Amino acid sequence: MKDTGVIRKVDELGRFTLPMELRRNLHIEVGDPLEVFVDEDTIILKKYVASDIFTGSTEDLIEFEGKKISRQTVAKLAHLAGYQLTEKTEAP
Repeated sequence: MKDTGVIRKVDELGRFTLPMELRRNLHIEVGDPLEVFVDEDTIILKKYVASDIFTGSTEDLIEFEGKKISRQTVAKLAHLAGYQLTEKTEAP
């Protein structure tokens, strides 16, 4: 982990401000979603990137039941379930 030397106080609503320099360097824009992770006593913020829940792929994603999944994974799951797919050339 890299020390930035930046210290911020948390306000009464639990908020704090990410310094502009960090936002610029990490390409974080107003409205960008951030993921929050916890590792023992450490909080980790990561810019959220939608990805396949099974493989982590960020390519050719579709949404099913509120989760992201790639078309390639759908094809593999269909094959595992014993289905044979034909390719569709147009998006719905």
